[in-house]
Amino acid sequence: MGVLNTTMKILGKKIGMTQIFREDGKVMAVTAIEAGPCVVMGTNEKNIRVGFVDVKENKIKKPQFGEFKKLSLSPKRYVRELRVADKGALKAGDEIKVDIFKEGDFVDVIGVSIGKGFQGGMKRWNWMGGPMTHGSMSHRRIGSVGASSDPSRIVKGKSMAGHMGHQQVTVQNLKVMKVDLANNLLVVQGAVPGHTNTLLEIRKSIKKLKANSQNGKEK
Repeated sequence: MGVLNTTMKILGKKIGMTQIFREDGKVMAVTAIEAGPCVVMGTNEKNIRVGFVDVKENKIKKPQFGEFKKLSLSPKRYVRELRVADKGALKAGDEIKVDIFKEGDFVDVIGVSIGKGFQGGMKRWNWMGGPMTHGSMSHRRIGSVGASSDPSRIVKGKSMAGHMGHQQVTVQNLKVMKVDLANNLLVVQGAVPGHTNTLLEIRKSIKKLKANSQNGKEK
């Protein structure tokens, strides 16, 4: 697998959830992710610039197409910069594939959660709600939110009704259950953010890497 594995990061696209059977016969929920291949478009001191998912020329802007043409690369729908600890010998045109991970690894998955629009406090913050008895006028309404005469305003951060979802979310320490290089497929235990086809960033679990490095020092 060579030097490309030193990046330990890749872009992917959520395919959906399914289930597999463990060796003990129990069912496990997993998420299938189309991970890579990501083509390297360039590097700098801290980041590498990668492109993901082929797209037709007429679907991107001319300056973007000119950049790909200059690098002799096919146009990509997504272009992102990934910060990596070790770029190794990466250069423009190299590919980062799903085999940077293996079964049993732990990964962090970053994506945008599903948007749920404007929601009330009971759905957004799990409020218990008011009395459900006849005559009550505040079944699902918000109560008092003021702060009396001092400071005479609503304190910033107060849980209230508002926009819910559509935020960047990082799900940590998901176990890799299967790696299929032929189909660019990564299967991880549990759920990841977003709806089908959501763009994701998959990286080696930071907490697991730190824990392993500390254990190595202790030994």
